[in-house]
Amino acid sequence: MSYNKKNTFDTERKTIEKEKKNYNNHPRAFVIEALKIVQRYQGWVSDESLEQIAEIIGISTTEVEEVATFYSQIFRRPVGRHVIRYCDSSICYINGYKKIVSYIEDNLQITKGQTTANGRFTLLPICCLGNCDRSPTIMINNDTYGPVSTDVLDIILEQYP
Repeated sequence: MSYNKKNTFDTERKTIEKEKKNYNNHPRAFVIEALKIVQRYQGWVSDESLEQIAEIIGISTTEVEEVATFYSQIFRRPVGRHVIRYCDSSICYINGYKKIVSYIEDNLQITKGQTTANGRFTLLPICCLGNCDRSPTIMINNDTYGPVSTDVLDIILEQYP
């Protein structure tokens, strides 16, 4: 994703400042929202952005980074246009997630943590998608699919150009 950092963060800063007012005297409660704002504009949250968020909120960069690295929905490095998350919990393991992941890796020519050469997909494991009764489960962007089989994966992936 290409963008002009200065112009983009100017817009982000304005959005963060506007939203910050809704959190009154609780700056730490606002960290996740600020991270989501940056990610919405940039697609991920850089170290520089962490520092800028910390400055705006008035807390340390370390405190912002702790929140950013805790939540799996915050990306700390660039990702593809579409993020495929696969559940690697024990339930999904028992129900065959490894076969699903192998199929995705073989067809997209990537492994976990990688992005396709064309920037279309990033593949990430996640410890639970909260869809155990429909496992194995994957999530693409905000869409959850399960139970998933190799028979339907191509159809699912085609929906994400």
